[in-house]
Amino acid sequence: MKPDWLAALHMAVQTNCHIADSRHASELPLCIYLLQMREFYRWEHCLAFGAEMPRAAVGGWLAEREALWDTLEGRELVELPGPTGPLNPWDAMTVNTALQPWGLSYGAGLAGPERPVFFLAETMKLGTVQVDGQAVQTRVCGRELARSLGSPMAMLDSSQDRPGIVLRQDALARWLWERFESYSQRAPDGPFHHLALAHGLHGAVEFNAALPHLLDVLGEVLLLHEMGELRAGRSLGPAWSALRLGQASNRRAELRLRAVRDHLADLGTTLPTLLAQGHASPLQFWFAGFEGHREALFPGLKRAYAAWHQGDGGAALQQTVAAGLRHFTALANQLLALHGQRVAEGAGDTAAAIAQLLDAPAAVCLA
Repeated sequence: MKPDWLAALHMAVQTNCHIADSRHASELPLCIYLLQMREFYRWEHCLAFGAEMPRAAVGGWLAEREALWDTLEGRELVELPGPTGPLNPWDAMTVNTALQPWGLSYGAGLAGPERPVFFLAETMKLGTVQVDGQAVQTRVCGRELARSLGSPMAMLDSSQDRPGIVLRQDALARWLWERFESYSQRAPDGPFHHLALAHGLHGAVEFNAALPHLLDVLGEVLLLHEMGELRAGRSLGPAWSALRLGQASNRRAELRLRAVRDHLADLGTTLPTLLAQGHASPLQFWFAGFEGHREALFPGLKRAYAAWHQGDGGAALQQTVAAGLRHFTALANQLLALHGQRVAEGAGDTAAAIAQLLDAPAAVCLA
């Protein structure tokens, strides 16, 4: 029998998720907001992938959720009940120590400057990976019991003495389903189309049957990205966090800074490893998510993918990845130097100068 504090902690985590959503859900573009809310409804009502989504019920639930957020506006995060007393919601290491005997995992992180995300999930597997000689703990989470609207598929856990990597299989499954639904309606050619064909994804039945295997295979791509994030973070140093925090009020510039770091992680670790392994599905999955500011900053990468798909053995991708890594390493160093110089001079337009550099034609890699 589970103790009372565990049920109370579950409710407190979801409360903090609602508080975070009340602060930041309105920042999303409308189309993304509606897609995320639709999937949030599916999760909250335990609907299977492929189950009918009653439009009227979803609309009523959406109005109720937005009304709830209105009541939480300005609220501070609540402490989490623990076996011996209250727990800090940001102290994931202590919370996870309390939850370990119950097979549960807790996560607390930032999806962007001052944009928190939380979750509570069933623990599937604990392990370690080596990143440049350092043992890094990995935590694979399954069914989620509490979550925010924003649901990163993987995240770094910096609450420990040593950094860790958290993989959220439930979030990955829901991302795949959203892409599959969109693909099924349009059936476009492209990376997800190739992934769907390779795994026989013709409908909800086939999708659900293939999902466990897809989660295992594609979870390795997320793990590689987070390993790349660790390396990129060490290379960029603490000044990068200060630089990014300075763009908290400029959504476009903050997303571009995130894209630069993502490129350092993937061009330095993820893509070289996937190319060396030579398996098609992980590369197709990676490129299915290559969009937005990352694609805008590196448009030539998809042309190299097309050459790989047409059978060049990865030659164009290897060359383009290497050129991209040089470009974005230089761009990151330029951004850090500009930020450091402006701060040292006490300039009042530091954030504007960083945003201008990120939007300059020279920021785009044309390799």
